[in-house]
Amino acid sequence: MKLLPSWRRKTRGFSLGLFALCLATVRSLQSRGVSLYIPQSTINATVQEDILLSVEYSCHGVPTIEWRYTSSWGVQKIVEWKPGTQANISQSHKDRVCTFDNGSIQLFSVGVRDSGYYIITVTEHPGSSQLGTIVLHVSEILYEDLHFVAVFVAFLITVAAVLISLMWVCNRCAYKFQRKRRHKLKESTTEEIELQDIEC
Repeated sequence: MKLLPSWRRKTRGFSLGLFALCLATVRSLQSRGVSLYIPQSTINATVQEDILLSVEYSCHGVPTIEWRYTSSWGVQKIVEWKPGTQANISQSHKDRVCTFDNGSIQLFSVGVRDSGYYIITVTEHPGSSQLGTIVLHVSEILYEDLHFVAVFVAFLITVAAVLISLMWVCNRCAYKFQRKRRHKLKESTTEEIELQDIEC
C-alpha cells in the first residue's frame, strides 16, 4: 500500500472536515424550518380603535401566512397570502384588514364582537409550519356609560326641583287657606260677641 505524502493527507482531512461542517450546517438550517415571534400575545383595545396584530417570522423560502379568528361565535378565516403577492381577504373583513410582509395584520375600527383569539399559521412547505396566538379583548368606551349616568342624574335633579316647587306652592296655598279661615273665624266670633253684647 502506497502512503500519501503528509501534506496531501492534511489537505484531504481538511476537505472532509469542511464538507462535514457544511453538511451539518445545511441539515441544521433545514431542521429549523419556520420560527415565529409574537411580541405582544395579549392586546386590550376599546371600540372603534385600530389595532396592530404584530408578528415576526423567519424561514428560508416564501411562506404562506394565514390568520384565523376564533371566538364563542365560531372560527373564521380572515386572510391568507404569500409575502409580495395579493392577499386573499375574507368578505367579513374586506375593508377592515391591512396585511404586512412580516406577517402582521392591522384591524381597523374594532368592535366588541372582534374580541377573541387570533391564530396565525406560517407554512413554508407541507410539514414545516408554525402556529401563534394573540388574544384580543375589546371593551366599550366608558364615556357612553358616564353619559348615561349624567343624563339620569340630571333627570332626577329636574324631577326633584319640580317636586320641591310643587310642595312650596301647596304650602303657600295651605297657608293662605288657613289664614282666610282664621280671619273668617275671628270675624264670626267677633260678630257673636257683639250680638251677645247687644242682647245684654
